[in-house]
Amino acid sequence: MSAQDRPKRLYRSRNNRLLAGVCGGIAEYFRWDPTLVRLLFVASLLLPGPQVVAYLVAWIVIPPEP
Repeated sequence: MSAQDRPKRLYRSRNNRLLAGVCGGIAEYFRWDPTLVRLLFVASLLLPGPQVVAYLVAWIVIPPEP
């Protein structure tokens, strides 16, 4: 099975991490700039909602990059 045939997996990033690597992992999964994902997350904190809880759950649920 080649690398293109394998399904993509979401991992917490070891290279693009500031706190837990969640935003960096999401950026790597979608091939986006990690800074953009972090800015979107910080901007979402201005809106009402469970963003911090979602980040903490993602920190627990998403495995670290092997």
